[in-house]
Amino acid sequence: MMELLSRWFIRDRDNVTDPRVRRAYGQLCGFVGIGLNILLFAGKFFAGTLSGSVAITADAFNNLSDAGSSVVTLLGFRLAGKKPDPQHPFGHGRLEYVSGLIVAGLILLMGVELAKSSVEKILHPAAVDFSVIALVILAVSICVKLYMCLYNRRIGKKIRSAAMEATAADSLSDTAATAAVLLAMLIAKWTGLDIDGWVGLVVAGFILFSGVKSARETISPLLGQPPEKEFVDRIQAIVLSHPEILGLHDLVVHDYGPGRVMVSLHAEVPAHGDLLELHDVVDNIEMDLSCQLNCQAVIHMDPVVTDDGLTGPLRSRVAELVKQVDPAITIHDFRVVAGPTHTNLVFDAVVPFDEKLTAAQAAEKIRALVRTMDDGRYFAVVTVENSYI
Repeated sequence: MMELLSRWFIRDRDNVTDPRVRRAYGQLCGFVGIGLNILLFAGKFFAGTLSGSVAITADAFNNLSDAGSSVVTLLGFRLAGKKPDPQHPFGHGRLEYVSGLIVAGLILLMGVELAKSSVEKILHPAAVDFSVIALVILAVSICVKLYMCLYNRRIGKKIRSAAMEATAADSLSDTAATAAVLLAMLIAKWTGLDIDGWVGLVVAGFILFSGVKSARETISPLLGQPPEKEFVDRIQAIVLSHPEILGLHDLVVHDYGPGRVMVSLHAEVPAHGDLLELHDVVDNIEMDLSCQLNCQAVIHMDPVVTDDGLTGPLRSRVAELVKQVDPAITIHDFRVVAGPTHTNLVFDAVVPFDEKLTAAQAAEKIRALVRTMDDGRYFAVVTVENSYI
């Protein structure tokens, strides 16, 4: 159904890097989610009233909260698509993450309320009447929720939306919850055991787990998570496809929401090259990144000496030495400053965030290793930093 609806209502639907296409997908999923969840609420509320099951009634209100979540997701996509303004020059894209966080909050709230109702049913049990109509409604609900999970997850991955993936996780927990309610009804019918309240408690656990997981997934991009490896690899491939670029480092990706990504990096260029020609190359790279990755790029040129016969070999030796401190350490901005009594090797060392040594300790170890080269002729002037990718 979603495939057919997307063909009808979304133009250029495969161009998911276009903010308008992403917004159209989000709105379509929001409208469909609202409609299906309201239908499920009506059916389950009727079944819960008919059978007297607190678990079914609670599951019905869970679907009603899902309809509210779909409204939040819909509003989030619409607001996130607003153009930049003087107060928000980077756009409103992060509102999509905020809407995902609100959805997670609603999931947690519903889980708590369901747990309270279930505990009350355990303390004050009441018989549940078996109903074929309720059985059919629950079975249909499981199929509908599973379908909603699949299409939300597929579209969420397609448009890289944390809010959509949170909705998919919620639908999956709803599927498990309704299946548990259905199982409880069958057990009560076949064995006479009243486990309605206990099943409601299990369902609440599913919902709370889903809410916590969704909250973590939406908080992470708000706090500032590293970019995906695929995105970094594509940036590196585009930059290094230009033969004038010798290497790159200090890559930082600033995520202001889907479709609002800014990239900054340092590109190493030969020091003996023509400055104007190299500047033109960098301008072309920034344009390539904008066209191919839908991002704004700012590139700083770092001149690298390549033709003196000394800098290259020394850099290679130092690059191997620092790996004795940690195999993951890399170096860049390497310069040789020669003097009459000693030679300074000036460079930056990038250490992983999980490095146990402090920056000062790592720098001291690197300086000590460099002093072992050629009878102490070389001194390291090193700046220790972390990578943002």
